[in-house]
Amino acid sequence: MTPSDTRAPAPPSSTPPGAWAEALARLAADQRTVRAGGGPKAQQRQHEKNRLTARERIARLIDEGTPFDELMTFAGWEMYEDVGGCPSGGTVTGIGTIAGRPWMIVANDATVKAGAFFPITAKKVIRAQTIALENHLPVVYLVDSAGVYLPMQDEIFPDQDDFGRVFYLNARMSAKGIPQIAAIMGNCVAGGAYLPVMCDTLIMTEGSGLYLAGPALVKAAIGQVVDSEELGGADMHASIAGTVDYKEPDDAAALARIRALAGLYAQGDLAPFARRRREVVPAPARDLTELVGFDGAQTYDVRQLITALVDGGEFHEFKPTYGETLVCGFARVGGFPVGFVANQRTVIKKKLKSGGEPGLRTRIEVGGVIYGDSADKAARFILDANQAGVPLVFLSDVTGFMVGRDSEQEGIIRRGAKLVNAVSNSVVPKITIITGGSFGAGNYAMNGKAYAPRFIFAWPSAKYAVMSGNAAAKTLLDIQLAALKRAGHQPDDEELQRLYDEVKAKYDAELDPRYAAARLWVDEIIEPNDTRDRLIRALEACAQNPVQEEFKVGVFQV
Repeated sequence: MTPSDTRAPAPPSSTPPGAWAEALARLAADQRTVRAGGGPKAQQRQHEKNRLTARERIARLIDEGTPFDELMTFAGWEMYEDVGGCPSGGTVTGIGTIAGRPWMIVANDATVKAGAFFPITAKKVIRAQTIALENHLPVVYLVDSAGVYLPMQDEIFPDQDDFGRVFYLNARMSAKGIPQIAAIMGNCVAGGAYLPVMCDTLIMTEGSGLYLAGPALVKAAIGQVVDSEELGGADMHASIAGTVDYKEPDDAAALARIRALAGLYAQGDLAPFARRRREVVPAPARDLTELVGFDGAQTYDVRQLITALVDGGEFHEFKPTYGETLVCGFARVGGFPVGFVANQRTVIKKKLKSGGEPGLRTRIEVGGVIYGDSADKAARFILDANQAGVPLVFLSDVTGFMVGRDSEQEGIIRRGAKLVNAVSNSVVPKITIITGGSFGAGNYAMNGKAYAPRFIFAWPSAKYAVMSGNAAAKTLLDIQLAALKRAGHQPDDEELQRLYDEVKAKYDAELDPRYAAARLWVDEIIEPNDTRDRLIRALEACAQNPVQEEFKVGVFQV
C-alpha cells in the first residue's frame, strides 16, 4: 500500500481570517474541554489506581508517530447536564494504526461516571462497531466500565439500537471473521461483561473485576458474602473459570500484549477499488478557509474545492455544462480512485430549451439548490460510479430542492426521488463531508446519515436542519402567534420581537454542528485543511472490506 502522506505544504501565511479564525479557535477549545473527560481530579484517581486514562491507553497502543483519528468526540455535548454531563459519551472511539494496520479502538473513559453507559454511550459504541463491520476493521475494546447508568436504564436497555445491540454486533463481526480483542483494565460489570467475553481474545489486568453481579449485589440477591477477587478477579478468571486468555500485571503489559497479537493477525484482501491505487501525488496547496466562507454568504466554485483535495488537482468532470448546480466527476485522492458529487455554490445562468416564452432563453439558478436536471445528472453519475466500483465522496453544501410552479411542472419530485433511490442503493463506499448547509431533503440527496455513509464528517461551518435559520424562525413564530391569537392574546411589537429572538436563538443552537455531533448525526467535526488527510485515511479504512454487493436500484423513475 502506498504511503498516505500527501498534501503539499500550505503557504506560510495560512491563518484564516475573521470568522474562520474564531470558529477554529472555539473548536480547539471545545475539543480540549471534552477530551479532559471527568477532569484533573478524576484523572488523578485513575492514576492512583495504577491505571492510565482512556486516551493515554490509546496513545500507547497505536504505532508511534501515527495519528489517531478520533470519531464522535462531541457525543453527548451539552446533554445530561442535570447529572453532571457525559463528556464524549464517556467513551473514546476512533481509528488508529496498530502493527501497520487500521483498527477501530473503543475505550471506556473511567473518569466519566466510572465509565458507565449513558444512552449516548451505547449509541456511540454501536456506531463505532457499525463502522468496523461495514469496513471489516478489526476492533480493540479497552474495557473499564461500571456498566449501565441505572437512573437512565429505560433509555439504554431495551430498544433495537440500545445496549443489547453491542453484543449483537460482537457476534456478527465474529461470524464475518473480523478480529476483536478485548482488554479488561478496570471494572467490567453486569450485562457489559458479555462484550469482552464475546471477543476472540480476552486480556485482563490484575486488580480488575469481571462479573455479572458485584459483591454488594450478590449479597443482596442471594445472601452470599464474597470479595471482589474471589468473585471475578483476574486470577480467578485465568486459573479457575478459564474466561481470560491472558492475565497481565498492569496496563502497559496489557497494551503490549495487544500489539503483539495484532501483529500476528493475517491481512485480508483489499477492496477492488483499492487494488487500483496508484502512487500519491500531492494536492495543490490551498487554504480552504480562504475559498469557502464560514457563514455561507460567500459564493465559491466547488470545482476549486475539489481540485484542492485531489491528487495533482486533476479532476475529470462529468457532464460539466449540464445540471450545473451539482458537480460530478472522477479523480484520485491519496492514490485511490474516487467519484465526487458536490453542490455548486456559484450563481448559474442556465440556457433553456427552445419553445419557451418568447425571447426568454436563459434563467438564473441559485447555487446550493438541486434542480431537476442536476438531480438527473447526479443519479446517472452514481450509477456510473457503481458500475466502475469507485467510492463516492459527497461534498454537501445544500439548501434543498428547487420549489415553485416551474420546478413542479418539470418533475422535481420524480427526479429527486430518482437521485434518492440511487444514493440509497449505491453499494460502493460513500463518504460525506458537510462543508456548509445540509437542509431538508437536500440532506437526503447528498448522502446524509440516514443513507449509510461509511463516514460522515462536518466542518465547523456546517448547519444541519430541516430549513435555514431565518425561514424556520419565521415559520415557528407564525405557529406560536396563531396559537396565542386562538387563546385571545394579541402580542405587541416588543413581545413579538422577544418571541422571535427566543425562537431564533433556539433554532440557531440546533443548527450548530456540535448539536448534530452530540447526537451522532455526524461522525466528527474536522478542520477544513485537515479534510484531504482525513479523507485519505477514511478511504484506507474502507479499503479493508473486499466485498462489494450486487448493485440494484429497483423501480427507477425516468
